[in-house]
Amino acid sequence: MFKQCCLPDIFVEIWMLIHHSLRGKKMLILITYDVNTQTSQGVKRLSKVAKICTNYGQRVQNSVFECLVNATQFAMIKKQLLDVVDLEKDSIRYYVLGEQYKNKVEHIGKENGIDMSGTLIC
Repeated sequence: MFKQCCLPDIFVEIWMLIHHSLRGKKMLILITYDVNTQTSQGVKRLSKVAKICTNYGQRVQNSVFECLVNATQFAMIKKQLLDVVDLEKDSIRYYVLGEQYKNKVEHIGKENGIDMSGTLIC
């Protein structure tokens, strides 16, 4: 392993993404967003952000998605969302819960989601 101080942060992030994706492990990412919808362009951005998140995970609350992805998919989500949002008007937050996420999530009340790590039968 190398010291982070020797390389710019972007190189460290890329190395970590490659390292994790080669292992193929899935991690739970919580994505939250706030898109300004005061204009028609904002409404379109909101729809696009929700669509991107739906492609990778499930909505658990308004503007909150749980995504079980590998590091490569996480990088793709971030790139796609960055291409859509207006950084001066919108906000996106990523919470990386990691591979050992099951003991980090506690839920009370009605559960609308599905277990993304389980087998789906159609």
